[in-house]
Amino acid sequence: MLTSLKTLSARIAGRGPAETPPTVLIVLSHAPFDGDTTWNALRLASTLLERKSPVRIFVMNDAIDVVRQGAMPEGAEFDLQAMLRGLLPKGGRVKICTTCINRCGIGQGEVIPEAIMATMADLAAWIAESERVLVF
Repeated sequence: MLTSLKTLSARIAGRGPAETPPTVLIVLSHAPFDGDTTWNALRLASTLLERKSPVRIFVMNDAIDVVRQGAMPEGAEFDLQAMLRGLLPKGGRVKICTTCINRCGIGQGEVIPEAIMATMADLAAWIAESERVLVF
């Protein structure tokens, strides 16, 4: 009996052919405009969504600037906020650490409206529900 390429690929990846792709949580913690770490994380998130993996992004610590309106420095190589927003229509979900926003003195009106304010309890729940957790 012939095995389809999709079935074979799923077996090689350790999943049965009928299994759904893993839920992936990406935690952004690194300053977004300091190097290409956040850019690569968002590129990966987009690729995972194209492969039908549910993707969740939790933004905390220095990464908060990626959701702050007007935070992109002049001459920045990539529009990371546009990349992040572009994940939402594809099914990506974004939550931001309320404590981190408050600690940085950023008002809730200063962040992109698509992001959901969240707590450590929300992050803990997402970790428990995710099959893969990646920290950038």
